[in-house]
Amino acid sequence: MNNQKVWFVTGASKGLGLTLAKKLLGSGYQVAATSRNLGDLANAVGEHENFLPLAVDLINESSVEAAISQTITKFGRVDVVVNNAGYGMLGALEELSDKESRENFDINVFGSLNVIRKVLPQMRKQQSGHIFNISSIGGFSGNFPGFGIYCATKFAVAGFTESLAAEVKSHGIKATVVEPGYFRTAFLNAGSLAVPASPIDAYKEVRDSQAMHQNDINNQQPGDPAKAAEVMIEASKSETPPLHLFLGPDAYQVAEAKIADVQRDMANWKFLATATNFEEVNA
Repeated sequence: MNNQKVWFVTGASKGLGLTLAKKLLGSGYQVAATSRNLGDLANAVGEHENFLPLAVDLINESSVEAAISQTITKFGRVDVVVNNAGYGMLGALEELSDKESRENFDINVFGSLNVIRKVLPQMRKQQSGHIFNISSIGGFSGNFPGFGIYCATKFAVAGFTESLAAEVKSHGIKATVVEPGYFRTAFLNAGSLAVPASPIDAYKEVRDSQAMHQNDINNQQPGDPAKAAEVMIEASKSETPPLHLFLGPDAYQVAEAKIADVQRDMANWKFLATATNFEEVNA
C-alpha cells in the first residue's frame, strides 16, 4: 500500500518540510526527518510511533550516511526522499563574497548530493524509489534581481535532477525536481533568507527587491504549503510522475514567460545560429 512507504525528508523543522512531515504522519506513512537541531524538530513535529527525528549536518557525509543507516535500521527501507533543506540568498553578484556564495551552494546543492549518494545504494537494492529535489521557480527563471546566487544553486538542482532521472530509470527509481512559486512559509524570515555582509548602494533594483521580499511579500505569499505537500504526495503515488513539478499559479506564469522568451530568442536568431556547421565539400 502507498501509505506504507518510508519517507526521508530533510529540513523538516519548519516550512514545507514540516508541513509535509506532519501530513505524511497523519496519513499513516513512516517518516524519517532531519534538522540541524533535534530539539527543534521533535518539538515541531511531536511524538509519533512512525516518526524518526534525526539531527543531521547535511554537508557532512558521515552524518548523512548515519541518518540513512538509522532510517533503514528502523523502517527496513527508504522509498521516497525529499531534499528540502536549503535557504535563500538575496544580494547582487558583485555584493556577495566567495564565502557567502559557496555556503549557499554547500547547503542547497552539495547537501542534496550527499543524501542522493548515500540513499541510492538502498534504492538500487530495492529496485524502487523516488527522489524529490526541492528547487524553486528561481531554478527555472533567473530573472530576479538580487537572487543570482540563489537561482544558480536552484538551477544546479534542476540540472542534476534531470541527469539523475536518466541515470536511475533502469533501476526502477524516479526523480522529480519541484519548482514552487511563493508559498507562505518562513522562507523570507531572517533565519532563512541571507543578505550581503557588504551591500553596495548602487544596486537600487536589488535593494528594492530586498525591501519588497522582507516587508511586503513575507507572510503574504499566496501559496498554501499544505496544498503543495498534497501535490507531492500525489506525485509520489503516480506511475508516471513529472520530471518537473511546478507548484503554484505564479510558478506556472513565470515558467510560461521564460519558455516564450527562449522560443522568441531561438526564432529571432535561428538563421545565423544554425549556420554554424562546417561546410561540406563536394568531391
